[in-house]
Amino acid sequence: MQKTAGVRSTDLGRFLQNRRSGLRPEDLGIDDDGKRRRVAGLRREEVAHLARVSVNYYTRLEQGQNRSASPEVLDALATALCLNQGERAHLHDLARVGGSSKAVTPAEPVRPAVARMVAAYEQGPAVVLGRQVDILAWNRLAHLLFSGHLDVPETACDAQLNLAELVFLEPGARQLYPSWAHEAREMAGYLRMVDGRYPGDEGLAALIRRLRQQSPEFAELWSGHVVWDKTYGTRCLHHPAVGAMTLTFETFRMPDTPDQCVILYQAEEGSPSARALRSLLTADRDATDIRTTDRGKPDIRRAL
Repeated sequence: MQKTAGVRSTDLGRFLQNRRSGLRPEDLGIDDDGKRRRVAGLRREEVAHLARVSVNYYTRLEQGQNRSASPEVLDALATALCLNQGERAHLHDLARVGGSSKAVTPAEPVRPAVARMVAAYEQGPAVVLGRQVDILAWNRLAHLLFSGHLDVPETACDAQLNLAELVFLEPGARQLYPSWAHEAREMAGYLRMVDGRYPGDEGLAALIRRLRQQSPEFAELWSGHVVWDKTYGTRCLHHPAVGAMTLTFETFRMPDTPDQCVILYQAEEGSPSARALRSLLTADRDATDIRTTDRGKPDIRRAL
Protein backbone atom coordinates (compact mmCIF):
# COMPACT_ATOMS: atom_id res chain seq x y z
CA MET A 1 0.00 0.00 0.00
CA GLN A 2 1.35 3.41 -0.95
CA LYS A 3 2.24 5.68 1.92
CA THR A 4 -0.28 8.46 2.56
CA ALA A 5 0.63 12.13 2.70
CA GLY A 6 0.15 12.02 6.47
CA VAL A 7 2.67 9.20 6.87
CA ARG A 8 5.11 11.04 4.62
CA SER A 9 4.75 14.16 6.78
CA THR A 10 5.43 12.08 9.87
CA ASP A 11 8.57 10.63 8.24
CA LEU A 12 9.70 14.16 7.42
CA GLY A 13 9.11 15.37 10.96
CA ARG A 14 10.93 12.46 12.54
CA PHE A 15 13.89 12.91 10.22
CA LEU A 16 14.13 16.63 11.03
CA GLN A 17 13.84 15.94 14.76
CA ASN A 18 16.47 13.20 14.62
CA ARG A 19 18.98 15.42 12.84
CA ARG A 20 18.24 18.38 15.11
CA SER A 21 18.89 16.28 18.21
CA GLY A 22 22.27 15.19 16.85
CA LEU A 23 23.73 18.70 16.61
CA ARG A 24 25.54 20.58 19.37
CA PRO A 25 24.96 24.34 19.65
CA GLU A 26 28.63 25.07 20.23
CA ASP A 27 29.55 23.37 16.95
CA LEU A 28 27.37 25.87 15.07
CA GLY A 29 28.54 28.95 16.92
CA ILE A 30 25.36 29.27 18.98
CA ASP A 31 26.01 30.90 22.35
CA ASP A 32 24.68 29.11 25.40
CA ASP A 33 22.06 31.35 27.00
CA GLY A 34 22.37 29.58 30.31
CA LYS A 35 18.93 28.02 30.12
CA ARG A 36 18.64 24.31 30.84
CA ARG A 37 18.04 22.32 27.66
CA ARG A 38 15.15 19.91 28.00
CA VAL A 39 16.12 17.98 24.84
CA ALA A 40 19.40 16.95 23.24
CA GLY A 41 20.73 18.99 20.36
CA LEU A 42 19.31 22.22 18.98
CA ARG A 43 16.03 23.81 19.91
CA ARG A 44 13.41 24.27 17.23
CA GLU A 45 13.79 28.03 17.36
CA GLU A 46 17.53 27.70 16.76
CA VAL A 47 17.00 25.60 13.63
CA ALA A 48 14.35 28.05 12.43
CA HIS A 49 16.73 30.96 12.98
CA LEU A 50 19.56 29.26 11.09
CA ALA A 51 17.22 28.38 8.19
CA ARG A 52 15.60 31.85 8.21
CA VAL A 53 12.06 30.51 8.62
CA SER A 54 9.53 31.20 11.36
CA VAL A 55 9.51 29.02 14.44
CA ASN A 56 5.83 28.27 13.86
CA TYR A 57 6.48 27.11 10.28
CA TYR A 58 9.34 24.84 11.32
CA THR A 59 7.33 23.44 14.24
CA ARG A 60 4.46 22.57 11.90
CA LEU A 61 6.91 20.72 9.61
CA GLU A 62 8.23 18.65 12.51
CA GLN A 63 4.73 17.90 13.75
CA GLY A 64 3.54 16.75 10.33
CA GLN A 65 1.03 19.57 9.96
CA ASN A 66 2.67 20.94 6.80
CA ARG A 67 2.62 18.55 3.84
CA SER A 68 4.97 20.44 1.59
CA ALA A 69 7.86 22.86 1.59
CA SER A 70 9.57 24.72 -1.21
CA PRO A 71 12.93 23.49 -2.52
CA GLU A 72 14.50 26.71 -1.25
CA VAL A 73 13.23 26.13 2.28
CA LEU A 74 14.35 22.50 2.20
CA ASP A 75 17.84 23.53 1.09
CA ALA A 76 17.98 26.11 3.88
CA LEU A 77 16.95 23.47 6.43
CA ALA A 78 19.50 21.02 5.02
CA THR A 79 22.25 23.63 5.46
CA ALA A 80 21.08 24.51 8.96
CA LEU A 81 21.09 20.85 9.97
CA CYS A 82 24.47 20.16 8.32
CA LEU A 83 23.05 17.41 6.09
CA ASN A 84 25.34 15.64 3.64
CA GLN A 85 24.44 15.20 -0.01
CA GLY A 86 22.55 11.94 0.49
CA GLU A 87 20.62 13.29 3.49
CA ARG A 88 19.75 16.46 1.57
CA ALA A 89 18.29 14.41 -1.30
CA HIS A 90 16.38 12.29 1.22
CA LEU A 91 14.89 15.41 2.78
CA HIS A 92 13.59 16.51 -0.61
CA ASP A 93 12.15 13.03 -1.24
CA LEU A 94 10.27 13.05 2.07
CA ALA A 95 8.84 16.50 1.41
CA ARG A 96 7.59 15.70 -2.08
CA VAL A 97 4.29 17.53 -2.53
CA GLY A 98 1.27 15.48 -1.55
CA GLY A 99 3.33 12.44 -0.73
CA SER A 100 3.48 11.47 -4.39
CA SER A 101 5.90 8.73 -5.34
CA LYS A 102 7.88 7.79 -8.37
CA ALA A 103 6.39 5.11 -10.56
CA VAL A 104 7.41 1.63 -9.43
CA THR A 105 7.29 -1.52 -11.52
CA PRO A 106 7.43 -4.90 -9.72
CA ALA A 107 9.95 -6.49 -12.10
CA GLU A 108 13.49 -5.21 -12.44
CA PRO A 109 14.94 -6.81 -15.56
CA VAL A 110 18.64 -6.28 -16.19
CA ARG A 111 19.55 -5.38 -19.74
CA PRO A 112 21.39 -8.32 -21.34
CA ALA A 113 24.37 -6.13 -22.25
CA VAL A 114 24.74 -5.04 -18.62
CA ALA A 115 24.52 -8.66 -17.42
CA ARG A 116 27.22 -9.69 -19.91
CA MET A 117 29.45 -6.81 -18.86
CA VAL A 118 29.17 -7.78 -15.20
CA ALA A 119 29.78 -11.48 -15.94
CA ALA A 120 32.89 -10.61 -17.96
CA TYR A 121 34.42 -8.35 -15.29
CA GLU A 122 37.65 -10.00 -14.08
CA GLN A 123 39.27 -7.45 -11.75
CA GLY A 124 37.08 -8.46 -8.83
CA PRO A 125 33.51 -9.11 -7.74
CA ALA A 126 30.77 -7.31 -9.67
CA VAL A 127 27.06 -7.11 -8.89
CA VAL A 128 23.90 -5.40 -10.12
CA LEU A 129 21.64 -4.33 -7.26
CA GLY A 130 17.96 -3.49 -7.62
CA ARG A 131 16.12 -0.86 -5.61
CA GLN A 132 15.26 -3.49 -2.96
CA VAL A 133 18.98 -4.51 -2.84
CA ASP A 134 18.19 -7.75 -4.62
CA ILE A 135 21.26 -9.08 -6.42
CA LEU A 136 19.93 -9.07 -9.97
CA ALA A 137 23.17 -10.18 -11.64
CA TRP A 138 26.74 -10.96 -10.58
CA ASN A 139 29.94 -12.54 -11.73
CA ARG A 140 31.55 -15.71 -10.41
CA LEU A 141 33.81 -13.89 -7.93
CA ALA A 142 30.84 -12.04 -6.42
CA HIS A 143 29.00 -15.30 -5.88
CA LEU A 144 32.02 -16.97 -4.30
CA LEU A 145 32.80 -14.00 -2.07
CA PHE A 146 29.37 -12.87 -0.89
CA SER A 147 27.35 -16.08 -0.77
CA GLY A 148 29.37 -19.11 -1.85
CA HIS A 149 30.32 -19.99 1.74
CA LEU A 150 27.14 -18.86 3.50
CA ASP A 151 24.16 -20.99 4.45
CA VAL A 152 22.16 -20.12 1.34
CA PRO A 153 21.19 -22.33 -1.62
CA GLU A 154 23.80 -22.77 -4.32
CA THR A 155 22.33 -20.98 -7.31
CA ALA A 156 23.16 -19.73 -10.77
CA CYS A 157 24.66 -16.29 -11.08
CA ASP A 158 21.43 -14.59 -12.11
CA ALA A 159 19.53 -15.69 -8.99
CA GLN A 160 17.97 -12.96 -6.86
CA LEU A 161 19.47 -12.99 -3.40
CA ASN A 162 18.81 -10.02 -1.17
CA LEU A 163 21.93 -8.31 0.15
CA ALA A 164 20.17 -6.76 3.15
CA GLU A 165 18.86 -10.16 4.24
CA LEU A 166 22.36 -11.61 3.90
CA VAL A 167 23.81 -8.81 6.06
CA PHE A 168 21.18 -8.86 8.83
CA LEU A 169 19.73 -12.37 8.83
CA GLU A 170 22.57 -14.67 7.74
CA PRO A 171 24.90 -15.50 10.69
CA GLY A 172 27.86 -16.08 8.37
CA ALA A 173 27.78 -12.44 7.34
CA ARG A 174 29.30 -11.40 10.65
CA GLN A 175 32.42 -13.37 9.75
CA LEU A 176 32.42 -12.10 6.19
CA TYR A 177 32.30 -8.46 7.33
CA PRO A 178 34.85 -7.84 10.12
CA SER A 179 33.32 -4.37 10.56
CA TRP A 180 29.79 -5.75 10.59
CA ALA A 181 28.29 -2.88 12.60
CA HIS A 182 29.55 -0.39 10.02
CA GLU A 183 28.22 -2.45 7.13
CA ALA A 184 24.87 -2.85 8.86
CA ARG A 185 24.57 0.89 9.44
CA GLU A 186 25.31 1.64 5.80
CA MET A 187 22.82 -0.96 4.58
CA ALA A 188 20.05 0.37 6.82
CA GLY A 189 20.88 3.89 5.67
CA TYR A 190 20.69 2.89 2.02
CA LEU A 191 17.28 1.25 2.52
CA ARG A 192 16.07 4.39 4.32
CA MET A 193 17.15 6.51 1.36
CA VAL A 194 15.43 4.22 -1.17
CA ASP A 195 12.28 4.09 0.98
CA GLY A 196 12.09 7.87 0.83
CA ARG A 197 12.52 7.82 -2.93
CA TYR A 198 9.99 5.02 -3.60
CA PRO A 199 7.32 5.16 -0.86
CA GLY A 200 4.89 3.21 -3.06
CA ASP A 201 7.14 0.14 -3.42
CA GLU A 202 5.22 -2.61 -1.65
CA GLY A 203 8.08 -5.09 -2.00
CA LEU A 204 10.49 -2.68 -0.35
CA ALA A 205 8.02 -2.01 2.46
CA ALA A 206 7.65 -5.76 3.02
CA LEU A 207 11.43 -6.21 3.15
CA ILE A 208 11.77 -3.45 5.73
CA ARG A 209 8.99 -4.93 7.89
CA ARG A 210 10.64 -8.35 7.73
CA LEU A 211 14.03 -6.96 8.74
CA ARG A 212 12.54 -4.95 11.61
CA GLN A 213 10.75 -8.04 12.92
CA GLN A 214 13.68 -10.44 12.59
CA SER A 215 16.70 -8.26 13.32
CA PRO A 216 16.83 -6.14 16.50
CA GLU A 217 19.95 -4.44 15.13
CA PHE A 218 18.11 -3.34 11.99
CA ALA A 219 15.12 -2.15 14.02
CA GLU A 220 17.38 0.04 16.14
CA LEU A 221 19.20 1.45 13.12
CA TRP A 222 15.92 2.10 11.33
CA SER A 223 14.59 4.10 14.28
CA GLY A 224 17.67 6.30 14.04
CA HIS A 225 16.76 7.52 10.51
CA VAL A 226 20.32 7.04 9.26
CA VAL A 227 20.69 7.80 5.53
CA TRP A 228 23.54 6.57 3.33
CA ASP A 229 24.09 6.18 -0.41
CA LYS A 230 26.24 3.61 -2.18
CA THR A 231 28.78 5.65 -4.14
CA TYR A 232 32.38 4.56 -3.69
CA GLY A 233 34.68 3.49 -0.93
CA THR A 234 36.62 0.65 0.65
CA ARG A 235 35.23 -2.62 1.97
CA CYS A 236 37.07 -4.99 4.31
CA LEU A 237 36.06 -8.64 4.05
CA HIS A 238 37.16 -11.96 5.48
CA HIS A 239 36.45 -15.13 3.52
CA PRO A 240 37.00 -18.37 5.49
CA ALA A 241 38.79 -20.00 2.56
CA VAL A 242 41.28 -17.24 1.65
CA GLY A 243 41.32 -14.87 4.61
CA ALA A 244 41.20 -11.09 4.83
CA MET A 245 41.04 -8.71 1.90
CA THR A 246 40.49 -5.02 1.32
CA LEU A 247 38.64 -4.01 -1.84
CA THR A 248 37.75 -0.64 -3.28
CA PHE A 249 34.40 -0.24 -4.99
CA GLU A 250 32.73 2.15 -7.42
CA THR A 251 28.99 2.44 -8.02
CA PHE A 252 27.47 3.23 -11.41
CA ARG A 253 23.79 3.93 -12.07
CA MET A 254 22.18 3.19 -15.41
CA PRO A 255 20.67 6.35 -16.99
CA ASP A 256 17.51 4.52 -18.09
CA THR A 257 17.17 2.51 -14.84
CA PRO A 258 18.51 4.79 -12.07
CA ASP A 259 17.07 2.56 -9.34
CA GLN A 260 19.54 -0.15 -10.38
CA CYS A 261 23.24 0.18 -9.69
CA VAL A 262 26.32 -1.68 -10.85
CA ILE A 263 28.98 -2.09 -8.16
CA LEU A 264 32.48 -3.05 -9.28
CA TYR A 265 35.13 -4.15 -6.79
CA GLN A 266 38.87 -4.42 -7.26
CA ALA A 267 42.00 -5.00 -5.24
CA GLU A 268 45.27 -3.14 -5.58
CA GLU A 269 47.46 -4.94 -8.09
CA GLY A 270 50.03 -7.18 -6.43
CA SER A 271 48.47 -6.81 -3.00
CA PRO A 272 47.58 -9.68 -0.62
CA SER A 273 43.93 -8.92 -1.40
CA ALA A 274 44.51 -9.44 -5.13
CA ARG A 275 46.22 -12.76 -4.40
CA ALA A 276 43.33 -13.79 -2.15
CA LEU A 277 40.82 -13.12 -4.96
CA ARG A 278 42.89 -15.17 -7.41
CA SER A 279 43.15 -17.99 -4.87
CA LEU A 280 39.39 -17.98 -4.38
CA LEU A 281 38.75 -18.23 -8.11
CA THR A 282 41.48 -20.85 -8.63
CA ALA A 283 40.11 -23.05 -5.85
CA ASP A 284 36.66 -22.88 -7.39
CA ARG A 285 37.99 -23.82 -10.84
CA ASP A 286 39.91 -26.74 -9.37
CA ALA A 287 36.77 -27.94 -7.60
CA THR A 288 34.81 -27.61 -10.84
CA ASP A 289 37.45 -29.65 -12.69
CA ILE A 290 37.19 -32.41 -10.08
CA ARG A 291 33.41 -32.53 -10.38
CA THR A 292 33.67 -32.58 -14.15
CA THR A 293 36.10 -35.52 -14.04
CA ASP A 294 33.94 -37.42 -11.57
CA ARG A 295 30.70 -36.88 -13.43
CA GLY A 296 31.96 -36.70 -16.98
CA LYS A 297 30.26 -33.37 -17.60
CA PRO A 298 30.30 -29.88 -16.07
CA ASP A 299 28.10 -29.04 -13.10
CA ILE A 300 25.79 -26.47 -14.71
CA ARG A 301 24.75 -25.09 -11.32
CA ARG A 302 28.24 -23.62 -10.96
CA ALA A 303 28.48 -22.27 -14.49
CA LEU A 304 28.15 -18.64 -15.45
